[in-house]
Amino acid sequence: MKIIANKTFDEERALYESSDLVVRNCRFEGEADGESALKESKNITVEDCFWNLRYPFWHDTGVAIKRTELTVNCRAPLWYSSDITVESSKLHGVKALRECRDVVIRDSDIRSPEFGWSVDRVRLESSRAEGEYFMMRSSELEFVDFELHGKYSFQYITNAVFENCRLYTKDAFWHAKNVTVRNSIVQGEYLAWYAENITFENCRIIGTQPLCYCRGLKLINCEMQDADLAFERSDVEATLTSHIVSIKNPMSGYIKLPSVGEVIRDYPDYTCEITVEN
Repeated sequence: MKIIANKTFDEERALYESSDLVVRNCRFEGEADGESALKESKNITVEDCFWNLRYPFWHDTGVAIKRTELTVNCRAPLWYSSDITVESSKLHGVKALRECRDVVIRDSDIRSPEFGWSVDRVRLESSRAEGEYFMMRSSELEFVDFELHGKYSFQYITNAVFENCRLYTKDAFWHAKNVTVRNSIVQGEYLAWYAENITFENCRIIGTQPLCYCRGLKLINCEMQDADLAFERSDVEATLTSHIVSIKNPMSGYIKLPSVGEVIRDYPDYTCEITVEN
């Protein structure tokens, strides 16, 4: 492996089409304001670097990023690439991850609107993120010990598992399919409308008008807080551990819970069974 260390680059395509390269303790910034420093490269390791220029890792294969800062000016750094590992790093540029596959991110801080669109096979662990429209239209996802702050997250995702997560997010999981959320906190308005085959297990769910227009919805041993007008027109199987403010027109299945403030039934042909179990 060739090693480049302790240098500063600011020109266009500074290390274009590199391969089998270690970039260590380098800075990518300067007056030339160049783009695409490592575009079309393979087998690249970046350690302890500072990136302040746009589009560095496009069309790459085999990228390892460690202890590295990608600033807010490092716009759209990871696109159309595969076999990516990010560890102990900061991803702060807008649209930081798009159209990529086989990605692992751990112990990192993400501040990136529109992060993770149309990506496949992503594992994100022991990390924190801020940003709107997080992970839209992505698939084969694993999130472990992860915290998110931002609106409109996980819309249209498929085949995803969340474990020990803290998700503070409005309009999350809209149109999501085949998703399991375990041992997590999910706080935000209008949770998971139009979702299919989504399961919440041992979760705390907080917010108004959750889980409407769902198909194949399951809640197992979940607590719901501030939940009013819940389950409208949903096919649901729910075993809950807490009081619900109100339930509105659940379509089919069953809901078991200790108490409910109001049940609204406008459609006599809807068959969902609601059982209060003290």
